[in-house]
Amino acid sequence: NSVTDNPVYVPGKGFLSGGHFHGQPIAFVLDLLSIGVSYLSSISERRIARLLDYKLSGLPPHLIRRPGVNSGLMILQLSGAALAAENRTFSNPASVASIPTAANQEDLVSMGMNSGLKLLHALENLEKILAIEIICGIQALEFLRPLRSSAYVERVRRRVRRVVPFIDEDQELSGYIDKLAAMIRSGGLIKGLPLD
Repeated sequence: NSVTDNPVYVPGKGFLSGGHFHGQPIAFVLDLLSIGVSYLSSISERRIARLLDYKLSGLPPHLIRRPGVNSGLMILQLSGAALAAENRTFSNPASVASIPTAANQEDLVSMGMNSGLKLLHALENLEKILAIEIICGIQALEFLRPLRSSAYVERVRRRVRRVVPFIDEDQELSGYIDKLAAMIRSGGLIKGLPLD
């Protein structure tokens, strides 16, 4: 266990200066995690793009029955790309942006709070990107019927379909993304599903 106050008052011993204020090691780790989240975001976005590109997937353009009349899931790929691009900016390390504070008493500041906040935002973006990928993947499965996926994927598909219907015409999709992102965050998307 450790404390982060400096100096530390220890009853019977007085004040001890330990320098525990410096959070640089934690800031480094948080920045590194942001880089990993950015990379995962880009991987997921690329899979979304491949699913929606009929030349690559062999499926209807933008995973919609009547392309041209409807935009289909095209806007989801645009949203995923925007979120992935934002996560790339969050992968810039905050821990290197020290600014002296407290009349130069704290001349090296970890900026760990900024590292943590940008990681939090990046994780929220990643949840949305993964939700978009799941919506697109489940929509793609419908176009491959009567073929079936694995028993596990079919169970996940049924859970997704409880909150996201088959998209047959243009409509607002943000509510579906938010519901699915919440399921990802809570673990509810896969909780209790046996891995056969």
